[in-house]
Amino acid sequence: MSNKVTASHILVEQKFEAEDILKKLEAGEDFAKLAKDYSNCGSARDGGNLGEFGKGMMVAPFEQAAFALEPGQTSGLVQTQFGYHIIKRTK
Repeated sequence: MSNKVTASHILVEQKFEAEDILKKLEAGEDFAKLAKDYSNCGSARDGGNLGEFGKGMMVAPFEQAAFALEPGQTSGLVQTQFGYHIIKRTK
């Protein structure tokens, strides 16, 4: 298992918002476009791209979900103190 991953995410405050975005992703909508349109994170302007990060750099629930994904895979809802994330592992 790698000590680093590259991932993007979409962050929203409300669970219903995250569920709606997840449905759009499942319907084939573009992750980066949805991140730009809906994410509350500064990474939204880059399509949600967080770049590469290692263990211990993100809050635990986010990190656990990101490292559990295979490259190209998208998570379900991941709740942290910041809100609800949808994570896409890119590498």
